[in-house]
Amino acid sequence: MELENSEKAKQIVVLLIGPPGSGKSTFCDTVMRSSHRPWSRICQDIINNGKAGTKPQCLKMAIDSLKEGKSVFIDRCNLDREQRSEFIKLGGSDVEVHAVALELSAQVCISRSVKRTGHEGNLQGGRAAAVVNKMLQSKELPKLNEGFFRIMFCYNDADVENAVNTYSMLGPMDTLPAGCFGQKNSDTKSQPAKLGSADTVPTLAFPSISTADFQFDLEKASDIIVEKAEEFLPKLGTARLVLVDLSHGSKILSLVKAKTSQKNIDSARFFTFVGDITKLHSEGGLHYNVIANAANWRLKPGGGGVNAAIYKAAGPDLEAATRVRANTLLPGKSVVVPLPSTCPLHKAEGITHVIHVLGPNMNPNRPDYLNNDYTKGCKTLREAYTSLFEGFLSVVQDHSKLPKRSNQTTVPDSGDNIKEDTERNKKFKGPQDKSVANNLESGSVEGTRDNGKKISKGWSTWALALHSIAMHPERHENVVLEFASNIVVINDQYPKAQKHVLVLARQESLDGLEDVCRENLQLLQEMHDVGLKWVKRFQDEDASLIFRLGYHSVPSMRQLHLHVISQDFESDSLKNKKHWNSFTSSFFRDSVDVIEEVKSQGMANVVSEDLLKGELRCHRCRSAHPNIPKLKLHVRSCRSQFPDHLLQNNRLLAPPQTYQ
Repeated sequence: MELENSEKAKQIVVLLIGPPGSGKSTFCDTVMRSSHRPWSRICQDIINNGKAGTKPQCLKMAIDSLKEGKSVFIDRCNLDREQRSEFIKLGGSDVEVHAVALELSAQVCISRSVKRTGHEGNLQGGRAAAVVNKMLQSKELPKLNEGFFRIMFCYNDADVENAVNTYSMLGPMDTLPAGCFGQKNSDTKSQPAKLGSADTVPTLAFPSISTADFQFDLEKASDIIVEKAEEFLPKLGTARLVLVDLSHGSKILSLVKAKTSQKNIDSARFFTFVGDITKLHSEGGLHYNVIANAANWRLKPGGGGVNAAIYKAAGPDLEAATRVRANTLLPGKSVVVPLPSTCPLHKAEGITHVIHVLGPNMNPNRPDYLNNDYTKGCKTLREAYTSLFEGFLSVVQDHSKLPKRSNQTTVPDSGDNIKEDTERNKKFKGPQDKSVANNLESGSVEGTRDNGKKISKGWSTWALALHSIAMHPERHENVVLEFASNIVVINDQYPKAQKHVLVLARQESLDGLEDVCRENLQLLQEMHDVGLKWVKRFQDEDASLIFRLGYHSVPSMRQLHLHVISQDFESDSLKNKKHWNSFTSSFFRDSVDVIEEVKSQGMANVVSEDLLKGELRCHRCRSAHPNIPKLKLHVRSCRSQFPDHLLQNNRLLAPPQTYQ
C-alpha cells in the first residue's frame, strides 16, 4: 500500500467493525505494538475502570485522545450505521475517519468466541454463539456516504494481515488514500449506479470553481462554498454534495472541512473527497451521478486541470452535447449538459450530467480579470455556486424525485393533511422563522418497528424542523418557550387541543420512541417532569383542564418529542381521523408507561400505524361517530367517565373531581 505524506500530521479514527470473535482487539494490539504512530485503543468492555462502560464514555475518551495528539482505534462491534454515526462526527480538517470491516464468516467468529477464556467482556463459552448470531442479524456494511474517508474490507486472515500491515506502516506524518478497498461482490465497473437507483442517492461531485489558475483567495472561496452548501442542502432532499480535489494536501479541502465541522451541516451529505473527479466511482468507490466542470468561457476542451480531464474522459460526446446547450459562458453562470448513454464517462462511472460553471478571475493573464476587486469577485462566486447547485437540483427533481418519508405501513393523507403539511412548511419558512428552514438537516435515518426489522426513513423538509429547533434553540427564540441542556419546549404549531405543547429531547440519534433505550431513562424522566410543570402552569390558569403526557408510536416529525395535550380537543387544526386516533388510540403511548417499559425491558413498546385507520370513537365513552364534525359535537357535551385504564397510574392529570 503506497503511503502519502502531508505537511501536517493527520490523526485517524479507525472504527473496527465486526461481531465478537472477528479479531478486533487482536488487530488493535498488533498494530499498536509495531506502529510508530501514537495510538489509543478504546474498548467499551473495559472503559469503566476495567469494567464495561457506555458509548458516551467511549466518545469522551476518543475526544481526549485526539486532543493529546493520538490516533484512535474504536474497539466496539459498530455493526450498524446508527452505532457508528457519533464516532464519524469526530472527523474534521485534521482528523480522518476510517473503517476496517472484519467480514469473517459467522462460523469462524462463533468458534473463536466459544473457545476463548478470560475475555475482557466475559463473552465466551456457550452463550457466545447466540450473541454473535443475534448481532449479525442487524449488521449493516459501512459505506463511504456515512462520512468515512476510507474503508477496508477483510474477508479472511490474509486480508486482515494486509490491513494490519497497512496501519502498522503508518508513521506520524503519513496518511492513506481515500476510498473503499477490498469489498467483494461489487459490479461497480460493469454496472455503475444510476440516478435514483435503490442503492445510491443523487450526488454532485464538484471541484473548487475558483481554480488555482484564477488565483482567487482560498479563505474567501471556502467561506462561500460552505455558505452555499448549507443553503442548498435542505432543498436537495437526500442528495449529496461532494467537494473534490486531487491531493490530500489540498488547502481548499482542508479549509472547507474545518469550516464545515463548525457548522450544523450533515457530514454524510456534504463532505470532501480526494481523487480524480472522472474516476471517483471506479477507483474510489464513491457513487456519484453528476459532476461539475470548472470550465472556460469558450466551453472548449483544452487547457489544464479539471476542464481538460473531464473533456478527455467524456470524449467527443461531451463537446457535441455542450454545443446543443451553449457556445459561451459568462462568469457566475452554469449550463447543465446531459450525457448520452454512449459517452465513456456515462458507461464507466455512471455520470448522467456534466454541469459547466465559470467562476471569477483574479489572474491578469486570463479573460474577465477583476483587478483584485473581491466585492465583485465574491458576488460572482456566490452566483456561480448558486447556479451550479440549482442546476443539480433540477437534475434531481427531473430524474429522481425527492424522496418522501416511508414507513412499513402507510396511512393515506386526506386533503386536509396535505394542506396542513404545506402550511407547516410555509410557516417554518416565514420571515420570522427563516433560521428554522435555513438550518434544517436532511438525510435518511435508520429505525426499527415492532417486528424488529430495520427500515430506512426519508424525512421531508418540514418534518425536520423540530430537529433543528432542538439542536439550536438559541436560533429560534420566537418559537421556543423554554430550553435547558437536555430539553426544549415549544407550542405545537398546529395544536390539537386548547393547550398543546411539545417537550423536545436535545439529543442526536433520538428521532422517535423506537430509538429509546435504558441510557435515556434520565432524559425521559426529565421530559416527563417538565411536562408536569407545564400542566401545573396551565391548570393554575384553568383548573377544569385535564391532560395526558405521551408519545406517538411513529412520529410524523424527526426528533423525540413528548406531547403535553389537554383532553378537550377543541381545535380547528384537528381535522381528520389520523389526527384524532393519534391521540386517542393506543398509538398514543403514555409517558408513565414508556418510562416503566424502558426501565424494565430496555425499550418502549410501539404499535402499528394501522391504528390510525380505526373508527372515530369518543375518548371518554368510546361511542362511534361517522365523521369529525359529529364527533366534535358529541365530545363538547360528553361527561362520561374516562376509560378505566386512563384513570390508573397517573395517565390522566387533573383533580379527581374533574374526571367525571
